[in-house]
Formats: sequence, structure tokens, C-alpha cells
Amino acid sequence: MPLLLSAMLLSATGCGYHVAGSATHIPAAVRTLAVPTFSTRAQQYRTETVFTDAVIHELNTRTRYRIVSTDDPEKSDAILMGTILSQTIAPLTYDASSGATSSYLVTVQAKVVLTGRDGRVLYSNDKFLFRDQFQSTQDLSAFVQEDGPAVKRIGRDFAQAVVSDLLNSF
Repeated sequence: MPLLLSAMLLSATGCGYHVAGSATHIPAAVRTLAVPTFSTRAQQYRTETVFTDAVIHELNTRTRYRIVSTDDPEKSDAILMGTILSQTIAPLTYDASSGATSSYLVTVQAKVVLTGRDGRVLYSNDKFLFRDQFQSTQDLSAFVQEDGPAVKRIGRDFAQAVVSDLLNSF
């Protein structure tokens, strides 16, 4: 019986489960992070600043790391760099009576790299892909540009995914 119990405990410890935060990509010695404004390869305006701001906000609210000015990256223990790889806006649905587009799909692809002060890559993911839908209006007098709020929603989701992946490695 003790042998069976030992075998069960041993197999349970190797099952891949761990406490949240215990499998972080960030070494324990890292206490400060620099997060410069993301670069972009997309033609759209301000997506990189929306994503950068969202990541900084998420790091400030969910982690113990101090975010430092990017003017002097030597003051940080690690640098989190991001790149907006692409951003597309495509028609999604059409109004049956007029044939005009009634909603659009915004798709943003991004990558993130966390580099230690010594230049060693601590984390890298170039497969972030997020989508959100927004409605268009046919009434030009009441027209509101909706792609900006959609990008903000995508940025918030992106930031949550980045920080979760950095902290939990799921």
C-alpha cells in the first residue's frame, strides 16, 4: 500500500500543473522593466501607442515590476520590445437592402521580445493575433469612426495575453 501511494504521488508531481506565477519567463533578479513604444510595420495610425499603453497598464496593475523610463534603458533589468506586424480592416457583413458594408473586422498581428540587461532573450512570441468587429453606419450625419475603439479593445486583450504568458507560461 505505501508503495502504491508513493507511485501515485510521484506521478501527480510530474503532471505539468503548477502554481500560477511559478513558471514565469522573467528571472527573479528582474525588478524593473523598460517598455519602449512598440514599433510598427502597419500603415494605421497610433496602433503601436495603444498597444504599448495597454501593456504598461497591465504590467502596472498585475505585476510587482517597476516600469522605468525608456530614455535610459540601462536603468532597467529587462526591456520588453513589441512590434505591430500587420493590421487589416476587412468587410465582414453587408446590408441586404443597400449592399453596403455594415460591419468590419479588424485584425492585428504582433510580436513581443523580452531581453535581459545582458542581451539574453528571456521571452519571445511572434504569434499574437487578435480580431475585433465594429459596426459601420450609413447615416453620415451621425457617423462615428469605430475602428479606434476596436483597436483599443484588441490592445487590452493583447496586453492581458502578453502579461499572462510572461507570468504563467500557459
